[in-house]
Amino acid sequence: MKLGKIEEVDIRSVWAHEQYDFSKWLAEDENIKALGEELNLSLTDVNTEQFVGSYRCDIICKDELTGKSVLIENQLEQTNHDHLGKIITYASGLDASVVIWIVANARDEHASAIEWLNNHTDEDVSFFLIEIHAYKIGDSDPAPMFKIIEQPNDFVKNVKALAEKGELNERQKHRLDFWTKFNDVIDERKKPFNKHKPSTDHWYTVAVGSSKCHISIDLVHKEHKIRVGLWIDDSKDMFDYFFENKVAIESAAKTNLEWDKLDNKKASVICTCIPKLNFHDQSNYPDLMNKTIDLVVALREAFSPFINQYTGD
Repeated sequence: MKLGKIEEVDIRSVWAHEQYDFSKWLAEDENIKALGEELNLSLTDVNTEQFVGSYRCDIICKDELTGKSVLIENQLEQTNHDHLGKIITYASGLDASVVIWIVANARDEHASAIEWLNNHTDEDVSFFLIEIHAYKIGDSDPAPMFKIIEQPNDFVKNVKALAEKGELNERQKHRLDFWTKFNDVIDERKKPFNKHKPSTDHWYTVAVGSSKCHISIDLVHKEHKIRVGLWIDDSKDMFDYFFENKVAIESAAKTNLEWDKLDNKKASVICTCIPKLNFHDQSNYPDLMNKTIDLVVALREAFSPFINQYTGD
């Protein structure tokens, strides 16, 4: 068997111009999604070349799950002090909560600066330093690769925030432990969906490609169960549309669902539950977590075509 050799390609031969080639390429749906998946973000509402005073940032967008503003600054060369200052200026001017600095080569002192910023800011602000590379095998087209150099230490930030708010109670500790282990299982399964930082909340959200709805995983410890469902934030019309296609959706998901329109509330939920959650007996955690991931994937795939076809509101 003859095997090819992977060779790195000069990124300037792939994207000659930072603004007109690379930023334009990155802003395309497929590529911004690939970046988001690498960073566990669901990037939407992409805008390019937004001005901050007399300066112009490359890309501003949003994280679909949190609604946080995301700033992306591109530098197809080695990092320098000028761009480090720019990302802070842009983040301040645009009130960005997430800053992504994409470069050709990250110098050690700038990687240390990003690490310092992550360790000395609160959980509402996050900094990423990413290298962009391109590779080919033989005469193949070049393939891009994002390499994370620095990223937020979510565990440190989360503990810091919790310490400022006061000591954790027992249930909060169990939730934090569950979500931390849940993220490990997501990684082991090669990230079937984007994970996000562990917290003390009883819920964990997964994007489905629409700002109108999302999948939520809820730890209902009082009833010893995990509820997994699609939450529709504020659209009874969307719920009705899905309900009209109930048979097809449940058939695709291979499970019966509970359809609760919640007429007296803005939100609606379509869900099912996994029993036997017990914070004090974690022996079945691997099984529970794998079943939860399977159910999230099944619901996302079952609802996805109907979410895409929905034209109401």
